[in-house]
Amino acid sequence: MYRIMLADDEGIVIDSMKFIIEKEFGDECEVEYAKTGRSVIELAERFRPDIAVMDIQMPGINGIEAMKEIRSFSAGTVFIVMSAYDKFDYAKEAIKLGVLEYINKPMERTRVVQVLRSAMEQIDRERKKRSDDLMVKEKLESVEPIIENGLIYNILFREHFEEDIENYKTILGVDADYGYMMCLVCGDTQEGSHMTNAVGSSVTISKHYQELRESLKEFFPCKVGSVMGNKIALLIPFKEHEMEYNARIDLIERGRELVRELRRKIDIRFRLGIGGVKPLRRLGDSYREAQNALIASTGQVAHADDLPVACDYEKDYPVEMEKELFDSVQRGDYNEAELHAESFIGWMEASNGENLMSVRLKLLEFALWAERLAYQNGGMTYRFGSRESYLPEIMSASGIPELKEWFLGKLKSACQNIGSKRQERSTDTIKLAKDYISDNYSKELSLDDVSRVVNISPYYFSKLFKEATGENFIEYLTNLRIEKAKELLSGSELSMKEICAQCGWQDPNYFSRTFKKNVGLTPTEYKEKNA
Repeated sequence: MYRIMLADDEGIVIDSMKFIIEKEFGDECEVEYAKTGRSVIELAERFRPDIAVMDIQMPGINGIEAMKEIRSFSAGTVFIVMSAYDKFDYAKEAIKLGVLEYINKPMERTRVVQVLRSAMEQIDRERKKRSDDLMVKEKLESVEPIIENGLIYNILFREHFEEDIENYKTILGVDADYGYMMCLVCGDTQEGSHMTNAVGSSVTISKHYQELRESLKEFFPCKVGSVMGNKIALLIPFKEHEMEYNARIDLIERGRELVRELRRKIDIRFRLGIGGVKPLRRLGDSYREAQNALIASTGQVAHADDLPVACDYEKDYPVEMEKELFDSVQRGDYNEAELHAESFIGWMEASNGENLMSVRLKLLEFALWAERLAYQNGGMTYRFGSRESYLPEIMSASGIPELKEWFLGKLKSACQNIGSKRQERSTDTIKLAKDYISDNYSKELSLDDVSRVVNISPYYFSKLFKEATGENFIEYLTNLRIEKAKELLSGSELSMKEICAQCGWQDPNYFSRTFKKNVGLTPTEYKEKNA
């Protein structure tokens, strides 16, 4: 259905237009009309026309001015101008207003129909676009909780890479590089810092999750995680690297209002822990601060910066540099770790270079921590007495350059152990898998069978095998069987059925089809060619 408004002070023109529209389009159109500029505007406010056929010269407010007014409250209306005046100024004004067509009176019937069809097609395109946009928005709103929960899960459990965070930011419209976490915990009652009936209350908030989610977003510009036990994690993007005192006080007060509002809506008790501002990739630390703040206090709302729940550092201590250093070690990336280590040593030399003992102790601390990460992430064997030389070595160092050389050696060893041990484990796994396949290709063999032999889940083994060989398991097994079949076809007198069975195929027809697909010849043709 198209709503068409006719604006002309000549009754014969309106009657003619109505006749053409009814004759050509029938029930597709609803038509109303007005004869003065003022009445046209009033009609448009009530009727909200899809198409407005406007005369330029009308009593009172002229057509151009009326279109300007209508455009202000009905941006989607398609205008068609008709006039007995062929004036350039009018045409120019009409073009500015986005008029679809400018036609002169008297109008031909075919021209009127053509212009109206063109307007209807434009309206149909706009309606489809709006419908598609609404569908996309609806779908996005339905998956947004899943995406938000994915972001929070990855941050909390550190199952992410830098590009993952950037992708989440783009999808969720996050333009901040920092943020802080909240931990919303619930229970029937509060006993000290403990909430009772965690299981029962987790069921309650699961039932009211959508209502909770909406309330949380009314109070904070947050991303909401799923229910984890009797807790929900919230991520609040923040554009600054730290929060001012007054902003923190306002945040705590809003948190108190939220807790009261949630208890009013859902008949259980809530507490809210708030962590400090961190870079997005380190928001797991902020969430742990939020949890520790709840443990360290009995208030309804607890902020980590108000409580001794996190390590505080002296002014200008390069906390981020230190964390970047050990993130690099954990990845086994020595090149990046070396850059951060040299920057940190440069800071120590500039600010505490005269205190050589503090430098010695800090580098010893860092070396031990790097090795601890290597033990955890690289599969190394811990030996109790392996570090007994460290203290004499650093005490005998005469200055920072010598200490730096000692530390970078330990750092490199830790990174290499992480990388090499992972590679060794991967190489050993693939070799064991290949040996098993080679010994058992003639039998029925599945991915699960080989995964069980190497003691790795089928999903992870499949991924590892493809990365190492460039082929998935089925491709590798098929190619191996084809090569064995080619050897037997060209170098033995076995029957086709025997060759088929020895190469692991139960069905000769399937063997023949697979062989031809991979080799380009049937087994018989290959045998004759290589006889």
